[in-house]
Amino acid sequence: MSTPQLADAAWLKEGEVARLLSLLDRNGEEARVVGGAVRNALLRVPIGEIDVATTALPEEVTRRVEAAGGKAVPTGVEHGTVTAIVGHRPIEVTTLRQDVETFGRKARVVFGRDWRADAERRDFTINALSATAAGALYDYVDGLDDIAARRVRFIGEPRRRIEEDYLRILRFFRFHANFGEGAPDSAGLDACIVARAGLETLSRERVRAELLKLLLAPRATATLAIMAECGLLGMILGGLGFLASFENLVKAEASLGAEPDAVRRLGALGVWVKEDAERLATRLRLSSTESERLLALKHWWRVAPDPDAQPAHALLYRLGPQSFLDRVLVAWTRSDAGAADTNWRQLASLPGRWPVPPFPLKAADFVQRGVAAGPQLGSALRAAERAWIAADFPAESAVLGKIADDAARETASG
Repeated sequence: MSTPQLADAAWLKEGEVARLLSLLDRNGEEARVVGGAVRNALLRVPIGEIDVATTALPEEVTRRVEAAGGKAVPTGVEHGTVTAIVGHRPIEVTTLRQDVETFGRKARVVFGRDWRADAERRDFTINALSATAAGALYDYVDGLDDIAARRVRFIGEPRRRIEEDYLRILRFFRFHANFGEGAPDSAGLDACIVARAGLETLSRERVRAELLKLLLAPRATATLAIMAECGLLGMILGGLGFLASFENLVKAEASLGAEPDAVRRLGALGVWVKEDAERLATRLRLSSTESERLLALKHWWRVAPDPDAQPAHALLYRLGPQSFLDRVLVAWTRSDAGAADTNWRQLASLPGRWPVPPFPLKAADFVQRGVAAGPQLGSALRAAERAWIAADFPAESAVLGKIADDAARETASG
């Protein structure tokens, strides 16, 4: 039987990938591109990171790369992984291996030369394909059939694959949301439900990373609904998931032509009140920036289109463009308006139409009006800023002068 071929393998035959494969695939050693790059090429979706597997040991990989003028970084050498930098592109190169013992995510491995054994230790069939520099495909676990069926299926016994690393529960749903069609593989889904308590053993950082990737997937809403039905979504969020709000946000982003945003989508899915934001920030160990964005969603229910531009200008001034858009879009998703509503679209597009002006008055403007340095000066500045915002950010000198005069008198009399 002839070896199947990638229909378009130009990305394998030029640039840094081709150079690296040519270094490793000779003199008794073999090298192939493995995993996600091959999967994505077959599914005709953008190829992201490229990983290479080889029969060569890590020290031989290092020797060959450095002899060719590249750089080899021992990023996971105990597990056979070296990051090769050929040109300007880092590519992970891992020696073929086989698990001897597994301890959750950790495993004791031995290096080998058996491509089938290496494929069988991976998570899903669609991630276990490999391709040579010439585009020849190797499939040891029926991954090509699952690619054709758009089916995400564990390699071997699902329960055993999950026990090796409970993060595979979330990866099962993430890959289904990205590449699957129809219902998830029943054996895999059943194993995820049975093993769901294992999610509690995972680090919060790993859960966060998988969840945020899932939220950006093309079929995220349908997949999240399945997770909710199985009791998994509530475990991850530590509370309710607002699926209708999430789906409406996806539609609003598309209507605006806005880039899908994982943190904003997490807010639509999981934040109704301030306490929800605080819980998610802790539960998922979000960064300070991510946490602040979720906390800025509080009072979303106060946002609505208004013929008077001043409230929207004031909100944009206070929150900044990103958090303003977050709050507006989440409020929109929970209103009765559809994704094509003109008034909401106008409000959401405000950051692109109205550059936020800096507060034009300075401390010197109040000192020359007799306000003493110290607490009084700070009070005058704050009073003037409030008046400037309430007047809808005027720029005229006469108006600004009056605002400064009034604030100086208010401070003096206070």
